[in-house]
This record gives sequence, C-alpha cells and structure tokens, in this order.
Amino acid sequence: MSQSPANPSRRQALKLFGGAPLLPLSAGLGGSALLAACASGSTAATAAAATPTAAAFTAMAAPGIADPASMATTNVASALKVAYSDGSSQTYQLGYQPFFITGQKVPDGKGGTLIAGSYFDINGKPIMDNSVPASARQFFSDAPDGTCLLTVPNAKVAGVKGNTVFAVVQFEYTSLDQAGVSAYGKLPSPIAVLTLDQDSATGKLSLVKYYNVPTAPANGLWITCGASLSPWGTHLSSEEYEPDAAAIAKNTGFQAFIANLYGDAAAVSDPAKANPYLYGHLPEVTVNADGTGTVKKHYCLGRISHELIQVMPDQRTALMGDDATNGGLFLFIADKAADLSAGTLYVAQATQTSAPGVGTGAFTLKWVNLGHATSAEVLALAQATATAATPGTSNIMDVKTTDPALATPPATGYTQVWLGGKKNWIKLVPGQEKAAAFLETHRYAGLLGGTMAFTKMEGTTVNAKDKIAYSAMSYIQSSMVDGSIPGFKVQGPKAGAVYALNLKGGQIDIGGTAMNSDWVPVDMAAPAALIGEDLATPDALGNLANPNKIANPDNIKFAEKLRTLFIGEDSGLHVNNFLWAYNVDTQQLSRILSTPAGAECTGLQGVDDVNGWMYVMSNFQHAGDWEVRTVTSNGVTNTTGLHAKVFQTLEPLIDKNYENGFGAAVGYITGLPQTTKV
Repeated sequence: MSQSPANPSRRQALKLFGGAPLLPLSAGLGGSALLAACASGSTAATAAAATPTAAAFTAMAAPGIADPASMATTNVASALKVAYSDGSSQTYQLGYQPFFITGQKVPDGKGGTLIAGSYFDINGKPIMDNSVPASARQFFSDAPDGTCLLTVPNAKVAGVKGNTVFAVVQFEYTSLDQAGVSAYGKLPSPIAVLTLDQDSATGKLSLVKYYNVPTAPANGLWITCGASLSPWGTHLSSEEYEPDAAAIAKNTGFQAFIANLYGDAAAVSDPAKANPYLYGHLPEVTVNADGTGTVKKHYCLGRISHELIQVMPDQRTALMGDDATNGGLFLFIADKAADLSAGTLYVAQATQTSAPGVGTGAFTLKWVNLGHATSAEVLALAQATATAATPGTSNIMDVKTTDPALATPPATGYTQVWLGGKKNWIKLVPGQEKAAAFLETHRYAGLLGGTMAFTKMEGTTVNAKDKIAYSAMSYIQSSMVDGSIPGFKVQGPKAGAVYALNLKGGQIDIGGTAMNSDWVPVDMAAPAALIGEDLATPDALGNLANPNKIANPDNIKFAEKLRTLFIGEDSGLHVNNFLWAYNVDTQQLSRILSTPAGAECTGLQGVDDVNGWMYVMSNFQHAGDWEVRTVTSNGVTNTTGLHAKVFQTLEPLIDKNYENGFGAAVGYITGLPQTTKV
C-alpha cells in the first residue's frame, strides 16, 4: 500500500544523507488519421511537404481535485503546434505510453519473465522482501530514474518485427518494504536494458525484452539517480550521496546496502567489500547488439553526489551536477575523446557579481585544477584504503568535526571546510593529494578554494548551437542563502531555478594553466522565466509554490531541433510535479505533463532522431509520497502539509493504478511528428 502519513517520506529520508523528444504517433491514438484530424489550416500531406518554420508547445492546465483521476496518474493534455513555410500549421496532440509499471512481469527474451525494477545481489541472486513473511516477494523499485533511448549497429533480437531500439533505465532506490519501513539506500541499484520494437510506420515502441545488467564489474551500484546519453552512444549513470568514509561506522544504511549487495551480513566486516570509496562515482553502460549490456565504473571524475553528467560535443568535456548541501560545480576534461577513463578534474570558484542577498544571484566562474588521474589509479587508491593498517579516511586526511584549535592542548595545521551543511576541519596526509582529490573530493575542493556553497545542484544539459549549458538548482536554501560561505549569499527562492552558463574556449585555470577545452563555463545566472516562486501561504489545493511556474527543477534536457529546454520537477512544493517545455528563442514556458500526486518526474531524455522519429522519455517515481502531518493543539486535531487536502481522496486511486502504491511508470510521450516534419 502507499506510504501512510506516519511513515517517513523519501524527502525526509534524504535529510539523513546530507526535451520532449518528438514521439511516434501511438497506434492507440489513431495513427495517420489523427494527423489529419489535428491539422489546422492544411492537410497533413501539405504540412509534410512544406518546410517547418517554428514549433511551440501548447500548455496544459494543472490537474485539480475536481478531477481526482487526473491527479492520480501521468496526465498529458498538451500539444505541439508546428508552423510551415506555406503559412499553414499543424497541431499534434500529445499522450503518454508506459512500457511497464514496476512490479509487473516483463519478458526476459528467453520465453520467461522477470519483475520490472527487481533487485539482484552481486551474484545475480534475487533480493527478497521478507518483512511480511506471509507475503514474501522479490524487492522491486518504485523509483525508476535516468533513462537513455539509443540504437546499436547491426542489432538483432528475437521478437522484434520492425526496427530494433534499446533503452537503458536505472532504478534509484525503493522507498519502503512491505512492512512500511524505509528501504532508501539499503539495496544495490539495478540497471536494465530494454529491447524495444519500433514500428517503422508509426514510430510506436513496444517492449520485447528486459535484461538486468550484472553489476559485479562495478562493485555494485549505489543510489543511481539521473543519467544522460553520451555522444558515443552509451548510458552515463550516477551514484548520488557518496557515503562519508569518516563516519562510515555509524552509517547503518551503508551497512545494509553491503549486506544486501553481497547477500551476506558478514560482508559488512570485510573492509575490501564494505569500502565506501568504491561508491560515489560514474558508471557507464554499454548496450550490445543482442540486447544485453555491460557496466564499468569510472573513478576519476571525482567522488561527489553525482546527479547527472553532460558531455559536450567535443566528447571530452563533462559538466557534472552535485546534488549536495555545500556542493560544488565540477568539470572534467578527458584526455581522449569518447573515453572517460582518464582526465583532469576541476571545481569552480564563483565570484558573485549581483547584489548579496538579492534574487538568485549572478556569478563569474574560474576553475581550480584538482588533479589528473586515470580510473585505474583511483580504483587502486580506493582499494589501498581497505588494506591499510587503519582503513578509511585517516590514510588520506585527518578529519575532525569540532574545532581542533579549541582542544586541550590546541591542535594546529587544520583547515576548516564544509561538508553536508556542517563544518569539518581537515589536515592532509603528506603525499596524498591525488587520493584526496578523487576520493575526498568535496573536502579537498574546499581546501583548494573551490566555491562549496551550492545546494541541490541536479541536472545539467547543453544548448550546443548557442554554447550555453543549463544547471538545475532544485532548492535554493541553506548554504546558498545563509552567508556561511564568504562572498556568497543569494535570496532564493526555495522553489529553485535553472541557471544558464555561457561556454567558451581559451580559458586559464586559477593556477595559470591553459584548459584544453572550448566548452568551459565562464559565468552563470538564472533566466527570469526559469525561477520558481514561493507562496507565502498555501493555495486552495495546497501548493506551496506557484503552480504556473517551475518548482524544484531536477531532470533537464535540451532538444536542439525544437530549441526547447525540458524541465522535470522533484518538488516538495507542488502537489503534482510537472514536466515543462521552455523555448529558448521565445522564452515561452509550457506545462506539458503532470505526474501522480507525490511523485517525482524522472527519466527525462529528448532524442532528435531514431530511425526518422523523435522521442521524449519520461518516468516517475514514488507516487503517493505524501507530505502530511497531524497536529493536535488544545484538543483540536488538524491535518497539515503539502498533500493534506488531497491524500485521502487520491491514495486509493494511486494504490489501484500502481501496484498497491509500490509501482512506478517507465515510458514516453506519444503523438509527436516524424523528424522530417519538424
């Protein structure tokens, strides 16, 4: 069943740890007949022959409690209007099609089935939820996240009748076990390759095969969040909220993760297995022509709260989200194109150019070189910490959480840095600079002068034509607004913003060395249309942020062909989360999708051309993650919180739609035209 108000929400649990591609017309929507029916000012044939001159999304209204069914499912009531050179236009009505709901049975390509989103240990053995013995079952996720649609040369999979297309989807976590106890971060994250049959006439995608990718080569996967498609056609994953090695003995969540990963409680006592330095990195999944896949982990891009990486068109420069409190803006420049196994890591030093404490802030950016390494070097350094006389952080740096200058006797030689909203004092072990840079990246970045002031920096993407990157700041709060970082103080809002970053070549790092990239961010500021708006009091539905503006942006992707930035929300301020389309030329912001109440919008990806069709991938996670609390005062009991006015009505509907509240959807937006028509 869905999480009850008495159970901790995912957002509460997180406190402890710290595009629309144009889709083929769905056959169910009427195929080519729908194109003709939706045409405005011309027939479909005429529109197809003319040259497109502009495309704009028609916004949908936010769902309301007068139609509870629309609030309890993925709802798409938007359209795309395309103008043509002959003066005609055509409107394409959008829809939504899931490949599956997690927890459902899906084909394994061998004549059998698997459970979508199901969990396996490092040896491929199912991980069971025995919390309610009478109904023991395999764990499956309610949190599908990063998704990539792609093709592979010479692909051939049994059961495909049209074109063979693949999607890689990763599952961030599962919220609760069957007994209602939080399971966040306690299970190794699964990644699956989906083989999809693309109808060459309509572009419709149908699931043919589900393959669970073995994760032993990557030492298992920790909290995989956002993802992106690399320019060379691989799935770039993430490991969020890196476990703090200095406090690992107290991290019961990490201990449960290791026990489940290895299927053995004794693994927690093995420093080679229970090694926090193996997690917080960048996994990469390669899909094979037969619909299987392999994963490797890159250890040289910094051990941070990886959210979503964007590799620039040079196939070497990577901008990374860092979903942390006191996070930084990180950049990686690889030695070779299409190869992330070696390169140089940088952290931004931001100089505020806007008035302190006003608005979302504007900054110029310079870059601090943290070091160069290969993935193999960093992995060896991580493994060495497990075999040292004193395993853990002390081999790299001495970390204290109280000011050593106040000790008796006072200790000297320490530098104060920030980590997760708290002060740390660190002293580097001589000769351990490389280990510090790539295994203790947050602390080392602060030591070297990086601006560690950002909070919940999530998705990144790039508008290649204009050389502008975008970075989602989900919540502007804490270290961004409290003035704790000298020279850095903005106002908000808590509803967050998307920042635009201009990209240039010829840049010199803080140390005076040339940066070998033409795609280096030099400044950042948020466009007015991409700033959320907090409400002083909840509106009639319960929203705490203006529902007609973005709130808490997370997944973001740019579609070059449409000149459109797609923005998915992970909001604790909107009753329903939304997917938005922002045209960078007209500055028009349009709501195009809403997720079930309490769910986060995930899995966003825009693909301009897959065998002549455009797609936008869109998932959601943790539907019915209610923000509700009961308060009794003077004998009067009141229910308050974001979902107080809707959860009693919507919970039974969400339970019915999504595997008794444990399921979530993986799918795509339908109804968009062929690539040649845009």
